[in-house]
Amino acid sequence: QVQLVESGGELVQPGGSLRLFCAASGITTFSMYATAWYRQAPGKQRELVAVITRSGSTNYADYVKGRFTISRDNPKKTLYLQMNSLKPEDTAVYYCNAQIYSTNYWGQGTQVTVSA
Repeated sequence: QVQLVESGGELVQPGGSLRLFCAASGITTFSMYATAWYRQAPGKQRELVAVITRSGSTNYADYVKGRFTISRDNPKKTLYLQMNSLKPEDTAVYYCNAQIYSTNYWGQGTQVTVSA
């Protein structure tokens, strides 16, 4: 059974940095999965933050471009999101996503709060 577990979210001041982690289990070959980070703020729909494909190509939403970096370590079966220059509007629950063929897997989310 595939499981994704996020961690690293916490309260941080504006302008600060955080690194999120997503550990995958129940996956034989993590490199076969396309992976992404999403977020959902209170009262809003879940939105895409960043994608990293099986080949390592990355793509970012405009609102995080230049501030966030997505990466993955396939042998460790771990997905990362480095978040710099955080803003209050980045406050949300951040979710890890892994996709293979037409099947999507989600983690339970980790709360990131940006506030003074």
